[in-house]
Amino acid sequence: METLARYLMIGGIILLLVGGGLYLASKFGIPLGRLPGDIRIEGEHGGFYFPLTTSIVVSVVLTILLNLILKIWGK
Repeated sequence: METLARYLMIGGIILLLVGGGLYLASKFGIPLGRLPGDIRIEGEHGGFYFPLTTSIVVSVVLTILLNLILKIWGK
């Protein structure tokens, strides 16, 4: 049960950091979700939105951050 609690706390911290990052991105005017290359199709009865470019940018940034963290902890 302790392991589950630890995973839930780590997940909560990660969600808090991601939410804070998104909040700061919106405050500084970084257009996450509205970048060129994000797919948006709107019709009469609904729409479809897929943030392709935003997903790639977030993936690259997270990969760099996680590699730096693992390199620091690995020493």
